[in-house]
Amino acid sequence: MQTQMLIGGKWLDGSDSNRIEVFNPANGEVIAEVAAGTPADATAAVDAADLAQRSWAATAPRVRSEVLRNCWQTLLDHTDELAGLITAEHGKPTADAKGEIAYAAEFFRWNAEEAVRIDGVIKPAPSGAHKILIHHPPVGVVVMVTPWNFPAAMITRKVAPALAAGNACIIKPPKETPLTALRVAELLEEAGVPAGLVNVVPTHSSGSWFEAATEHRATRMVSFTGSTEVGRILLKRCADRVLKTGMELGGNAPFIVFNDADMDLAVEGAMTAKMRHSAEVCTAANRMFVEAGVADEFTERLAAAMGAMKVGPGNEEGVTCGPMINAAAIESIDGLVQGALAAGATAAVGGARIDGPGFFYAPTVLGDVTMESPIAKEEIFGPVAPVIKFSDTDTVIDWANDTELGLASYVFSGDVARAMSVGERIHAGMVGINRGAMSDPAAPFGGMKQSGLGREGAHEGIFEFCETQYIAANW
Repeated sequence: MQTQMLIGGKWLDGSDSNRIEVFNPANGEVIAEVAAGTPADATAAVDAADLAQRSWAATAPRVRSEVLRNCWQTLLDHTDELAGLITAEHGKPTADAKGEIAYAAEFFRWNAEEAVRIDGVIKPAPSGAHKILIHHPPVGVVVMVTPWNFPAAMITRKVAPALAAGNACIIKPPKETPLTALRVAELLEEAGVPAGLVNVVPTHSSGSWFEAATEHRATRMVSFTGSTEVGRILLKRCADRVLKTGMELGGNAPFIVFNDADMDLAVEGAMTAKMRHSAEVCTAANRMFVEAGVADEFTERLAAAMGAMKVGPGNEEGVTCGPMINAAAIESIDGLVQGALAAGATAAVGGARIDGPGFFYAPTVLGDVTMESPIAKEEIFGPVAPVIKFSDTDTVIDWANDTELGLASYVFSGDVARAMSVGERIHAGMVGINRGAMSDPAAPFGGMKQSGLGREGAHEGIFEFCETQYIAANW
């Protein structure tokens, strides 16, 4: 288990002697102590990235492509090991952890293919005076700040396209889950990524770390996944240097079920959209809008499915809902649930925290929730499904859009034309039609409104890590 930070291809102890304790959220025990970097370490990491990036940018796209494909295979070869780390420091059930590694690795295979397809343009100027050439050089050094809910995939979703385009990076992993980040970086170097291109510097001092990294003149971009609140702060800091930014922020996903929906499919989709990865997902269904004619049936069947989940440590056989990340998460979730119950909601199943050790919350379905309840306004980030009845299509679309967040959304109907029409009217970057999962490295991931800027994945994703340069030429 790697516990030092990685700068310029060297494993080092951080300048901060107060190491980072990593806890197992299933029992609250310390499982490791990780090196803690300081602002000076962040600066050193950008220095190393800047030096390595110059030669990497000049490396042939085909060579970069082959290195990334090696990364894909290497991560897959270490699936069990990496999944074990995720389960230990995050609590994710083993099956979900293995699924995350498959997803994380796929970003390298996809971007290995994209590395040789960063197309440019050549065309005559309308005046005929010269030729217009447009190409896309790498942006440079990218500072990446990643979240704890996908310790591997939120790193690879950024690192893979950045490397494919010819960039280098410095990663600040979350204090909750640094072990996976460090091991992924180690495996990438084993797969052939040149030293210095990927640097990982955990820290206690996120604010001063970020300022040091972004004030460095070699830093040209920030890629962040996390809450909208933190995203706003980082955007303000990036503005001082006019840095390019990629922001994947919070969500408040509506899950709309019409009377004519296939109820088996709708409940299955709700379980996927709500409970995948123990519900700690930014695309998780947050508000269940169900047409009045089927609302009671849907609530009853969803409650039965949620109540049948096995809650426990992620490494135990059959567990489908692991612990929440920490005590603060439990307090936040329970505060929303108790507020909804006080406002008149009813608990069809669950509705309370589970006594420790560890940080567990019972899978919960709430009926009789209204749009005035705070739980309908805030991202829950936990295993709680509030059901809100509706009777008018225009009204439910207004309710779905009554949020400053617009990441994911879901629509279930037997009338695909209606589902598509409703989906087009929802202000969200991604829409699932009759399905509860949508993430795919080949698809553009990102949100509208305050859910983010830019897209990750797909053909668009690699261009987020490129500049656009125009050359006027005569010959």
